[in-house]
Amino acid sequence: MRSFAVIGAGITGITTAYALIRKGYDVTVIDRQRYPAMETSFANGGQLSASNAEVWNSFATVLKGIKWMLTPDAPLLMNPKPSWHKYSWMAEFLANIPNYRANTVETTRLAIASRNYMFEIAEREKIEFNLEKRGILHIYRDKASFEGAGRVSQMYAEGGLARRAVTPDEMRAIEPTLHGDYYGGYFTDSDSTGDIHKFTRGLADVCKRLGVTFINEATVEGVTHTGKGAGGTGIDIAFSVAAPDESGLVAHETRSFDGVVVCAGVGSRDLAAKLGDRVNIYPVKGYSITVMLDDEKSQNGAPWVSLLDDKTKIVTSRLGKDRFRVAGTAEFNGENRDIRNDRVKPLIDWTRRLFPDVNTSRVVPWAGLRPMLPSMMPRVGAGKLPGVFYNTGHGHLGWTLSAVTAHMVGEKIAAALPVEAPLAASYAIAAE
Repeated sequence: MRSFAVIGAGITGITTAYALIRKGYDVTVIDRQRYPAMETSFANGGQLSASNAEVWNSFATVLKGIKWMLTPDAPLLMNPKPSWHKYSWMAEFLANIPNYRANTVETTRLAIASRNYMFEIAEREKIEFNLEKRGILHIYRDKASFEGAGRVSQMYAEGGLARRAVTPDEMRAIEPTLHGDYYGGYFTDSDSTGDIHKFTRGLADVCKRLGVTFINEATVEGVTHTGKGAGGTGIDIAFSVAAPDESGLVAHETRSFDGVVVCAGVGSRDLAAKLGDRVNIYPVKGYSITVMLDDEKSQNGAPWVSLLDDKTKIVTSRLGKDRFRVAGTAEFNGENRDIRNDRVKPLIDWTRRLFPDVNTSRVVPWAGLRPMLPSMMPRVGAGKLPGVFYNTGHGHLGWTLSAVTAHMVGEKIAAALPVEAPLAASYAIAAE
């Protein structure tokens, strides 16, 4: 049996491990946290959103970004401190502007296929994750932004996604709790929301039952391609694991595998460099608040339909009866996980304005680092060396795209390094 290490236990790592174990591989997941889904997959916006597939590589986004740089509470914030990684990444981002349309259409297609895989996995494995299939409503306050959304909808339609324009009256019928004045909106019936943390943890438990080995609290110190396996494969992974007590002891270990899939989020760039590949991921921080709906008035006053506010770039999801997730912002500030009050406050203020019946006296703030490539497209596939693969760099759509990219990398691995007697047939489903 061929052995594969999956580095990273976020949503992409766990879906990848699941895809590989079902294909008959011996799978080991290595992660630096004690539990799966404790970093970027902990508390995101919750949207499974093909209707948010538009990549950011456009002149309109660049102009908005320049304007927002001078506004502390703007959707985008960039630390101007010089950094070769940051500014070289931005140069590549600008170079991908000509690919804006093609990448948006392709991302839409992937997102539609991904939800089929996601729903099938959840149904097969009986994973409960506060799934709400109520659609996503995009809201616009002026004619220009609404018409711009119409042009984006044309690209979505090319990728196979149907979303429809709605009037202010129709918007209130779709989500009666919404307050404010709007020019119009776009509604995508087929989109949905859910709790990424609950899904990832649930699927990780499934992986354990199927035989996946988990090495937690493990800091990867070295990844070496040995070439000692069949066809020149072979990976040695050196890592350290802290003792589970207060002794302060650290155990160092090296394990050998036939191959590796790097799913390490913002850590993927350094791991790729060790394996001779360039995966130019930059960490883009996003914030969320989870509003605890402790009283009946708040529960009735919070929306069940997911929203995306185009002006503020804020998204929402309802996570069961008593939780409301509000998320947004993009912060270019390196690998910084600090939770800043001046970035959290706009999320709270927005909630109060649009949903005044919601009590915001108890909110849980969070920040995570989105792993973004300059093209805004994930890196899915083989590296330069035999047995090295990547499933990383999903940016703001990791939750949305994770199931399909796990399937894709699993298919690529099966073609390159086949095994006999898979646990089950591939869970491919024709895209709707």
